[in-house]
Amino acid sequence: MPEDKRSDLVTKLADLSEEALHRLQEAPGGYRFVNTVNSLRDRLDEMQRRIRGIDELEKRLAALERKVDKLAKGAGSDPAPRGAKTSKE
Repeated sequence: MPEDKRSDLVTKLADLSEEALHRLQEAPGGYRFVNTVNSLRDRLDEMQRRIRGIDELEKRLAALERKVDKLAKGAGSDPAPRGAKTSKE
């Protein structure tokens, strides 16, 4: 039975919040406020999606930095770059 009371409470709260939103929309400027809040929600969702992508970019950047370091170390051991003419030629 506690499950029934809990769902009943959630249902009542949902109904009250819907009613409050309808009343707010009917108030002067309320419709604009509700639209602004909905727009803000959409923007936050988009920002969260983009922020989650930063981790992947950081991993790719770290891998590229390792490759550059490897190439820089390899170039330091080779005195003449390929295709460069030496004094012996």
